Amino acid sequence: MILPNEPQPPEVPKIIQPRSHKAKVCVWADLTIDDLDRINESLNADHIKMVLSDIFHLDDHKSNLKTGIVMDLYYYTLQFARENKFTKEQTSAFFSIVKKTHEVCIETPFGNLDHTFSYFKELLLCHAVNRPPHSIELFSADQVRLVTEYTVNSYFRHFKMYKYAFTPLVRLDLSINYIGIPPTPAPSEADEGEEQKVEETPREEEPVVEKTPEPEESAAKKELRGMIQNFLAEEIKKMKVSMDDQLKSTEEALNKKLDVAEGGGKKGGRNSAKGSKKK
Repeated sequence: MILPNEPQPPEVPKIIQPRSHKAKVCVWADLTIDDLDRINESLNADHIKMVLSDIFHLDDHKSNLKTGIVMDLYYYTLQFARENKFTKEQTSAFFSIVKKTHEVCIETPFGNLDHTFSYFKELLLCHAVNRPPHSIELFSADQVRLVTEYTVNSYFRHFKMYKYAFTPLVRLDLSINYIGIPPTPAPSEADEGEEQKVEETPREEEPVVEKTPEPEESAAKKELRGMIQNFLAEEIKKMKVSMDDQLKSTEEALNKKLDVAEGGGKKGGRNSAKGSKKK
């Protein structure tokens, strides 16, 4: 029973495994028309950040590192939408796409680059194809290319840094139980008192009897301990190798996706230019 005045034990954060998410249309999900009107009242950066801190409760963005990173992410997202002359509906949808992508990235400390990038593509597709109610045609093909290039260059290239800043460090604790060996009972106060009394009372000298060691039991314990140590050493080596391979494969996959995204945009631009010349 925990008394009210006693300090409460810290809650262990729940570790979420990487998972897939279903994309939905998110126009006006995070920024409403009134919010955008308040933001557009002034082009001053301090005014925009003040409105964002009021909407998303980011009042400590100047002193808190995590809150400051989120504030910069939101602010530069709005600046990109303004520079490319997005409408209010497009700005709200683009802001929610970036915000939801970031939330999926930081929901788990494990590597979820593939899940996050797939979710981003599905979100973008929900706002580029006219198939109501599942998707709407809000962005044109050129705007989709611009949004993809911006998100890849500004967010996914720094994916590991966002993961490091917003997710906890996962530590592996191992506990070893020896099968077949009974645990040593903890000494009680009564046993300690009896031992002290026995030591204080004088007793007759008894002949010293040398106990013969038990070679079979000690050898078995040493062999068991050696087997466990060898097994743990091999498992730790396998874990290190698998983690290194996973990191390398993740980096290669991200680089391939970035190359495909950049190459696809350039290729589309060249084909459109050739078509205009033929006309």
